[in-house]
Amino acid sequence: MNPIEASIVERVAAPTELPSLDGLAHLTWRPLTRDDVPELTRLVNAVEEADHLPYRSSQDEVDERFDGDWKDHERDTLTGVDADGRIRAYAQVNQPPGDTRVVRAFLDGGVDPQWRGQGIGRELLAWSAGRGRQKIAESGKELPARLAVFVDDDATATVRLLRAGGFAAARFYAEMRRPLGDPLPDVPAPEGLTIVPWSTELDDQVRLAHNEAFADHWGSEPRTVDEWAQGRSMFAPTWSFVAVDDATGEVAGYLFSGRYEQDWEISGYSAGYTDLLGVRRAWRGRGLAGALLSTAMAVYKADGIEFAELGVDTANQSGAHRLYTNLGYAVFRSSTMFAINL
Repeated sequence: MNPIEASIVERVAAPTELPSLDGLAHLTWRPLTRDDVPELTRLVNAVEEADHLPYRSSQDEVDERFDGDWKDHERDTLTGVDADGRIRAYAQVNQPPGDTRVVRAFLDGGVDPQWRGQGIGRELLAWSAGRGRQKIAESGKELPARLAVFVDDDATATVRLLRAGGFAAARFYAEMRRPLGDPLPDVPAPEGLTIVPWSTELDDQVRLAHNEAFADHWGSEPRTVDEWAQGRSMFAPTWSFVAVDDATGEVAGYLFSGRYEQDWEISGYSAGYTDLLGVRRAWRGRGLAGALLSTAMAVYKADGIEFAELGVDTANQSGAHRLYTNLGYAVFRSSTMFAINL
């Protein structure tokens, strides 16, 4: 039978019961709560340091993982706590509610570097994959489905764990940066368009523009109002811009920036990061993306920032990689999405 012809429940084969971790590594296993955020941040940072990653998650970023009315932390998270109350391992599963083309369950987790080598990661991954299958089945959406994990390529132990757990590399991403000490590009807004600062009044129009702009991008799904509002702890409003059509007032494109100051000491330089960049189809091919990037770079530099950074899907068909290269960006780091398609 063709997998897509089978029902979502048949294809996903969700386990009735999740594997128990009781007794594993002499840890006490329970769901995560928001009260765990400070201790969870400590663990997340320890994992990032052990994996030699050039960034650190802030406590605000870890805290916002608990945002979203659609999340069931009692059932979708698990943590192993030692006798002293220290979190030594964790897992979180998220199934975004706005998925309309592919139902996705994103798995996240980590093991304290001092507690590795005891099989904890393998068991946590099995638990996460099982819960991810359950979440997908519970969605009731008769669509293709995917379990997904994003991992930096320098985290080699995690890559080995994922491969052993049946995950395969599905998509590849590059992080790019550009020194702002070099002469900046001067790319004006296309005729008939005006680039204005981001504002709350324009925000939902930008959400709808984003959903349209990324409708033809692999792996992208529409964002609901609640999803759009999440993940903004590092959002930099004064570094974010919207391109508006002068004749119609429609949003033609947008650029959202993040200010990840906790990373600057680790990387050794300050950076403005382009989190989101999109242009709606009717306004493509006129240089608007370059104009938005040029505008953001000028503002970064005016604020004393040393580099502009962004991430790109290496298989992007829109010519984004070429655009970034032409503007002076160069690849300096890479990551991979590992997946099991269901």
